[in-house]
Order: sequence, then C-alpha cells, then structure tokens
Amino acid sequence: MREFPKSRLFDRATPPHILTLVCLTGLSALAMNVFLPSLDGMAAYFNAEYAFIQLSVALYLAINGFLQLFIGPISDKYGRRVVILWGLGLFNLATLGCILAPNAEIFMIFRMLQAVIAVAMVLARAIVRDIYPQDQAASMLGYVTMGMSLVPMIAPAIGGVLEVRYGWHASFWMLLALGLALFVICWRDLAETAPPSNNSLRQQFAEYPELLRSPRFWGYCMASALSSGAFFAYLGGAPFVGVKVYQLSPDELGLYFAAPGAGYFLGNFITARYSVRVGLTAMIFWGNALCAVALLPALILSFAGAGSAAAFFGSVMILGIGNGMVIPNAQAGMLSVRPHLAGTASGLGSAIMIGGGAALSALAGTLLKPGSTDLPLVSLMMICCLAALGVILLVTRRENRLRL
Repeated sequence: MREFPKSRLFDRATPPHILTLVCLTGLSALAMNVFLPSLDGMAAYFNAEYAFIQLSVALYLAINGFLQLFIGPISDKYGRRVVILWGLGLFNLATLGCILAPNAEIFMIFRMLQAVIAVAMVLARAIVRDIYPQDQAASMLGYVTMGMSLVPMIAPAIGGVLEVRYGWHASFWMLLALGLALFVICWRDLAETAPPSNNSLRQQFAEYPELLRSPRFWGYCMASALSSGAFFAYLGGAPFVGVKVYQLSPDELGLYFAAPGAGYFLGNFITARYSVRVGLTAMIFWGNALCAVALLPALILSFAGAGSAAAFFGSVMILGIGNGMVIPNAQAGMLSVRPHLAGTASGLGSAIMIGGGAALSALAGTLLKPGSTDLPLVSLMMICCLAALGVILLVTRRENRLRL
C-alpha cells in the first residue's frame, strides 16, 4: 500500500479530501430520489400515465448498473480523476435536458442519461480503497457513506417542498446547480489516486473472470446486493404506498421518505466506529439480522389489515440501520479481494447491486396495483432481507471451515 500525505482541501498535491468524496456520493444519491415526491405532478404535467413516469426510477437504476460494468475498468485504465470529471460534465448536460424536455418520452431519455453520475459513487469508493487497507477502508467508507446518508434522508423532504411550492422542475434545477458546483470542487481538489494502467481496455475487461472466480467476492457482493435490494424495492414502491395507500401529500411523503436515510446514517456511524474492532463479516451478519427483524412489525400489521404509515416507515428506518452496517463492510470486502482491481471490483459489485435493485424496483411497481395494500411491498422487502442473511451465514460457515 502506497503512503499518501494528509489530505488538504483544494490541494491536488494531496489525496482527495473526504468532503469531496462525500459530495460525490451525495450527488449520486440525490439524483436517485430527490424527485420522487413529484411523480404525480410530473405525470400530470406531461399528461402521461403514472406507471410510465414511475419507470424513471427503475430504468435509471438499470442504466446506472449497466454503466458501472464499464466505469471500473475504464478508471483502472485511465485513472479516477478524468473519468469523474467527464461523468460530472455529462450529468450536467443530461440534467439540463430533463428540465427542457417537451414531453415524457424526451424527459425519459435524458433521465436515463443522468445515470452517468454512477461514476461518482463507484469511484469515490475506489479512491478510499486506493488509499487505505481493508479494515480501515471499511471504517472510512462508513464515514463517507454516513455523510452520504444525510442526502437521501433530506432529499425527498426537500423535493416534496419544492414540488408543492415551485413544481417538479425545481428539483432538477437544484441538481444542475449542485452538479456544476461539484465539477469545480473536483477540478480543484481531486488528486489522482490510481495511476493509469499499462494494460489496454481489453486487458482490463479480461480481468473480470479473476473476480468472478472468487467465492469471497461473490459472498460480499450478494450480501450487499440482497440487503440493499430491500431498499430498492422500497424506492420503487413507497411513493405508491405513501400516496395511494396512506393518502400522504407530496411534502408529507417527502418527510416520511427520509426514514431509511436516518437509519442508514446511524448504521454508518456504527460501521465507522466498530468495523476495525469487530471485523467485516461479523458486522455484515449483525446488520443483516437487524434488517430481517426490522420488517416483522410492518409485515404482521399488514397481514392483520392494520398497516399504517408510522409502522411501515418506522420499520424501514430500522432497516436503514442494518443496511448502514452491511453495505460499507461488504463493499470494503469486495474491494479487498483483489486490491489491484479495486475500480473493476467496485464497478462490477455495484452493477450487480444496482441491476438487481432496478429489477426489484420495477417488480415492486408491478405488484402494486390500484386497490393494493402495503403487503406486497413489505413481503418483497422481507424476502430480500432473509436471502441476505442466508448468504452471509454461508460466507461465515466457509470462513470458519477454512480456519480449521
């Protein structure tokens, strides 16, 4: 592991400052969910079906996941800095296209192009792993994602207020302003942490099988993907449940929607404080166990026909704590399987996570029909949590066997 000097903000002679990394992951999270309280208003504005506008979530996630297959190898080849700057520039152009879109179809095209912001989240994680060893990387990722978790916690609330007062365009104007500001910050602060590889792009992509043959990579990857799958199902179904089942207004939905972000913040804090001491696998196990337990109250109440906004969003807040314990640790594990392929591992792992999330988000939207209760969504989220717990139990069993 190379030695890096201490970070100084806006000094490219030192590694990127943690605030820059938090901003990168934060903008990526903001672009994903800030406009969710506006889905009804956007459907009315474009005179489009709600289900079509709702696809802007699932399709965005699908494109986001697909791009991450390429971001990692490209950044391992050309370096982190240049890829991030190009990604931010293209994101800003796509956001302007969303604002100026004359109809729902054109909006959807530019919304898909916004998914290029995936470079921010993927490469912020890779930069952390470039600088720190495995256990310390998990702790630092906890701090980075702890700051990031503030964004999804407050973004829907902000989006709801903007929708009520100014309409859906306001959320995208905010994204554009923040995207431009972050481009300037990265230009000034973002030092290169991974010197360009001598391999060709073809050789970089040819190294995927090295990761795919690793049981450890798959264990960490699927633990992260399935645990976060419950959140992505929530992302696709909660706007419907909040508005159609619980009769919440857009600004009320925005406040309730912050529930998993509040939990995720606390889970990230636990990761940052205790990962080095407790260890990656143990933190992932206890986080997944918490996720599985968290949804029981909402599931029981839904079966009894007594579901409520407080019970559902309260359970999801506890789920967020578990996710905050699982995801940074699982991602640090993925990146540490082959440290020389940290960018590739980050991209591939995120592609699997986001691709699965897109499918679950779309499935949640399909399961929720007019007249539905919250039961289909809660059941789908519970299945994801139980599957994640099963995966990490298998990983733990394998590690124990290898120690014998």
